[in-house]
Amino acid sequence: MEDLQKWIKSYPDFPSKGILFRDISPLLAEPSALSLLKDKFVETIRPLSPDYIAGIDARGFLFCTLVAEQLGLGALMIRKPNKLPGELIEKSYELEYGTNSLSIQKLNLENKSIVIIDDLLATGGSMQCSKELLESLGANVVGGAVVIELTSLKGSSQLNMPIISLISYAD
Repeated sequence: MEDLQKWIKSYPDFPSKGILFRDISPLLAEPSALSLLKDKFVETIRPLSPDYIAGIDARGFLFCTLVAEQLGLGALMIRKPNKLPGELIEKSYELEYGTNSLSIQKLNLENKSIVIIDDLLATGGSMQCSKELLESLGANVVGGAVVIELTSLKGSSQLNMPIISLISYAD
């Protein structure tokens, strides 16, 4: 995805020392790049035949609604704590520079196929946590999709599902 990669900006030591942050903001600001990204996600997700697209807070929301609308599906929000009303389930996970937790509203997702979208896959913690939350509601998570995968952190090898990565970095 060389066309998309030119829109990614890198920031060393953000949000903490030793982290190389890959920023998607320039990609989002360029309409042609955003359109290409949406089209690539739709093209690669469609064969998985999902019933829903779930986005991980917060940058995953930017893509899940675009893709869900294009595919004629509903979008689900997997949020950080204290962001959703109603009856929730919550799960904690570890990430490359700390810990966090995610929650989802209790919905009937029994036997529904879902693809999870996020902006970045590093160690796989948030994707795995999201998968477990959805499965606890009876869903069948058929895959994950990310704009960027940091392959050196081996996150996709920790997940028992297909991962679609539009851009990969080895460092």
